[in-house]
Amino acid sequence: MTARLHWTGVRMRTLRVTTDPDDSATRSVTLPAAWEDDAAQALAQITQNGGPLRLSTEAARWVDMIDACPPLPGTPANTPAPGRSLSCLLLMRQLAPNIALWERHPDETPGFIVRLSGFVQDDGFAPEHFVACLKLACDSLRRLHAATRIERTGELPLFDLPVDPSDEPAGLILLTDLDACLASMGLDYDSDEGRNAAKAIAALATSIARAGTDLSLPPIPACPAIPDLRGLAAQACASLEGRHLSPVETGFSAPGPIDALLGAESCGLAPVFSPLREDGHLRPSTLARLAHRGLTPESALAMALAGETPLPPTRPEAHTAMHRALERSVDFLPELPEPELANLRAKLERGVRRPLPMRQTGFTQRTAVGGHSLFMRTSEFEDGTLGEVSIIPTRESPMARGLMDCLGQAVSIGLQFGAPLEVFVERFAYTRFGPAGTVEGDPGTAYASSMLDYAFRTLSEAYLGQHMPDAPQIEPSSEDPSPMLPFDHSSGDTPRGRRLRLVS
Repeated sequence: MTARLHWTGVRMRTLRVTTDPDDSATRSVTLPAAWEDDAAQALAQITQNGGPLRLSTEAARWVDMIDACPPLPGTPANTPAPGRSLSCLLLMRQLAPNIALWERHPDETPGFIVRLSGFVQDDGFAPEHFVACLKLACDSLRRLHAATRIERTGELPLFDLPVDPSDEPAGLILLTDLDACLASMGLDYDSDEGRNAAKAIAALATSIARAGTDLSLPPIPACPAIPDLRGLAAQACASLEGRHLSPVETGFSAPGPIDALLGAESCGLAPVFSPLREDGHLRPSTLARLAHRGLTPESALAMALAGETPLPPTRPEAHTAMHRALERSVDFLPELPEPELANLRAKLERGVRRPLPMRQTGFTQRTAVGGHSLFMRTSEFEDGTLGEVSIIPTRESPMARGLMDCLGQAVSIGLQFGAPLEVFVERFAYTRFGPAGTVEGDPGTAYASSMLDYAFRTLSEAYLGQHMPDAPQIEPSSEDPSPMLPFDHSSGDTPRGRRLRLVS
């Protein structure tokens, strides 16, 4: 295979991985040394046949297959074969074939998955490089379609095939790692600017895929973060005008091993909910967002310990908002879970305790309410939702510390069995009992009517995205019409002139 020569000079390493957690058998996987271990696991899942694996050998199979396809009519004579460029894009983890093309399944639709974050450079998104990658992928799919369209397995009769190849799609181009791409450009996923940039990138990809076909092009919105996208799309369409090419469908990828092979932080258009990787280190998207805010990991940690939020949490509704923003920019999108089905699933899952991960994330808050110290710590599930809370008044009596600790454990057990946090917040926020007063150590809260009031209003802001204002302060009255004991009472009717005196 001549395509194996494209990997000459690339430093490789070999790992032993397992494809089945219940099976102790391992496979030898050789891949570039700069790639992480998850890529080796993904490559083993893609290639199910036994024996050792080498990325260069497996990639050469589909690269040589595309190189063997003749150029399309109208292609300039000096156009090089796409194999070397495809190998370079795979090495840079910007593009990879889907499983149908990787395994060469003739009865499935071939396609490529493009990692959007791989096209962000120091000066921002590189649209010229992105357009060149898309044009190469579309040309490769159309070559393969023209050469293999008569091959069908299980699809009879053969004479039902369209006479004109341009009447049927040539393949798929799926985009992935959208949130990490927006983070590298300094844009928040849950913002109008982020949705506008995502819509512009998706519309540009669809315009390139439909260039030279009879299909209409989607409008590309003006995007200040990525200028001149409309000019690039017009230039690409003008170069293919009048070719009558087969269309290439576009969309966003669903979870699969190809995304792990490319090193995508989030599949398709899904957001990155957790700022940490599985090994406990900050994600590249988290570091990028901190850098665009002028923060270092150390300063962000200091803010978190002080009770401030260095990065705003992503709302669960942000995924739906992004899905709606991209509906008209691509041919299809991964399905979102229906709200009613999700609520039903959540109800069915109650009664089964959800375990916390071995390495947990969360925040630690140390404050004082009315001069009394309070220590609060949270632990989160893998999706960033609250799974455990600990509320400890450090300098109170043993009985007060024990009761607060038991309350925290009871709330944690309820959360792990599926009880919504909103119910706990509604019940315990604004409760009034001592100690109460001024809050020290948290600039977002000035007054709390109790320690539980402060704790659950803090949880509401951190995990529900709802800021609850302080309760109105109640000043102690100078004259109490119905005092409690002890009291000061003097009366001549008392036996032997006995006087009851107020003590404090």
